Amino acid sequence: MPTYTITELAREFDITPRAIRFYEDQGLISPLREGPGGRNRVYTARERTHLKLTLRGKRLGLSLSDIKSLVDMYGSPKDTEVQLQSFLQVLARHRAALEQQREDIEIMLAEIAAHEEQSQKLLIQAREQPVKAKKATKPAKLEKLAT
Repeated sequence: MPTYTITELAREFDITPRAIRFYEDQGLISPLREGPGGRNRVYTARERTHLKLTLRGKRLGLSLSDIKSLVDMYGSPKDTEVQLQSFLQVLARHRAALEQQREDIEIMLAEIAAHEEQSQKLLIQAREQPVKAKKATKPAKLEKLAT
């Protein structure tokens, strides 16, 4: 069975060794320890897969606790009904959260558009006002001069 070092996995997945150690601290991966005092981490193919699942979950925007539940299920027989139901529940919760965020963003964008439109109108009025005031005062000044 192949094994990997932390450096090899960091290079392969384009992440830092520190990130891998963080996932270890969170219980998402559990490397074997070798060498004096267990200082060297050795990752099996199973741990590599756990890391891959963790990174996939992060890309989907899942929380670490959701990722941990899914990674923990990886050890059970694949595609069991319980596993699939749990995964569907996680995805449904995440979808609902993203849809709520999208709705919030659409509302904020509409508010920004309204503020931009109002600001543009006020800017046009501000630019035209001195011109109107000058036009209105010029004839009055000319009348005073003529009298």
